[in-house]
Amino acid sequence: MTAVFPYPSMRRSFDLRFYFVVGPDDCKGRTLLDVVSKALDGGASFIQLRAKHGDVRDIVSMAADIAEEIRGHHLDDRVAFVIDDRVDAAIEARHCGIKVDGVHIGQDDLSPEEARRLLGNDAIVGLSANTPGQVEAANALPAGTIDYIGAGPLHMTATKPEAGVAGNAKTLDAGQINALCDASLYPLVVGGGVHVEDVPMLADTYADGWFVVSAIAAADDPEIATQRLVDAWTGVRGDARHGYEETVGTPTSLPAVLTVATTDSSGGAGIAADLKTMLANDVYGECVIAGITAQNTTGVQEIASVDAALIASQIDSVFDDIRPAAVKIGVVVGREAIETVAARLRAHGAKHVVVDPVMVATSGSELSDDESVVTMTRELFPLAEVITPNIPEASTLVGETIDGREAMERAARTLAERYGCAALVKGGHGTNDASDVLAWPGGDVRWFEGERIANTNTHGTGCTLSSAIASRLALGDTLGDAVANAKAYLGGALRAQLDLGAGSGPMDHGWARH
Repeated sequence: MTAVFPYPSMRRSFDLRFYFVVGPDDCKGRTLLDVVSKALDGGASFIQLRAKHGDVRDIVSMAADIAEEIRGHHLDDRVAFVIDDRVDAAIEARHCGIKVDGVHIGQDDLSPEEARRLLGNDAIVGLSANTPGQVEAANALPAGTIDYIGAGPLHMTATKPEAGVAGNAKTLDAGQINALCDASLYPLVVGGGVHVEDVPMLADTYADGWFVVSAIAAADDPEIATQRLVDAWTGVRGDARHGYEETVGTPTSLPAVLTVATTDSSGGAGIAADLKTMLANDVYGECVIAGITAQNTTGVQEIASVDAALIASQIDSVFDDIRPAAVKIGVVVGREAIETVAARLRAHGAKHVVVDPVMVATSGSELSDDESVVTMTRELFPLAEVITPNIPEASTLVGETIDGREAMERAARTLAERYGCAALVKGGHGTNDASDVLAWPGGDVRWFEGERIANTNTHGTGCTLSSAIASRLALGDTLGDAVANAKAYLGGALRAQLDLGAGSGPMDHGWARH
């Protein structure tokens, strides 16, 4: 897959499918650079330099050569390059201007939090996690700490003689791999003794790719060995990259996501926040303006409707040309406008609709009157894959006070059953934490635990989360994964501690670029 950094992101996109781990001792008498070059020719999409016990200067020298080899193949924007464990070497290499994207660390190496602190927000940090418990511990890390997980071994090897994921000393089966992937909030690759015969099984699981050492490094022809591994994967999965394809020298495409919402003249919420969020999550943002506000961090001074016919024309223009893969709906001003939005989305067969039922702005200003709320629930909720009310909004919708986790879950179940769509009740207005609960119409429930981030600048959090969910759905995530990824991205924007305006200020939607 192309990991698109739900939380962290803006570091860069990276393709985990064909992950080659190699060091100077793995190359069967050949030079390290010769093996890396042939692996790149064969289609390797991710390179990890393994020289854990080397001198920093030697590792940095090898890293410089590998980075130059990747650049020489014109793949520096397509192939990610990390160093195994040695954060010190990665820091030194990056300080010297060498294009090292980050590190991969093991369970007994430097802590992921410390690695992230030392390398900064723009680095890629991978983590080995071989058991369900280790995956759960990875999930519990602060949002943005790691970017992917490497799990294994698939088979015992000389370098990984320990038991596999399920405690089986020889192999993992597809069910065990899928269980790990289901549990993980992060992309997950599987390796350890992988050979070409194993790849069709791996490609038929939820894993995001394979990682190998000797299957390429010790092969008689590393290029042909890499090609065979790549072909074995793509023969099952195809060439699609998590919702879009990109090919060197040819035009590229991104999934488009449409926001139907109001303007925010301060740029922190509404259309502005939605488009920033979509850009940050690697989708192409489109917009239909369904209302105009005079607004800043202290409140909404004025709100005006847009003619319903103009709203309809905007929607038709979007769907007739760059059809969105997902739609986020925020504030739509007035009954007629809401009915128009619903009618045109139905006519165009819109998919992956996320409805954020905004009733009160973060500043406390009322944004929806009673008639609009009734029309919204009648017209828009039936189109939704998920609705995303906060606690006050959910309380209004179910007609009862929500004063804790049990009440949140009860409200989510009620809304899902009543409207036939999933309901995410957001806990940011709670007193203890920032955990959210998602309920599906069939009765399933999933909690998304979250810490309360000490930041009073929360203008646009609801818009940002719902837009991130829509973006992730457009990229191919399941709804549960989309919520988890979107929530983690929002956490990163809050942690950036942007401080603008006299009231509840906006967040830094591009926080990880800095």
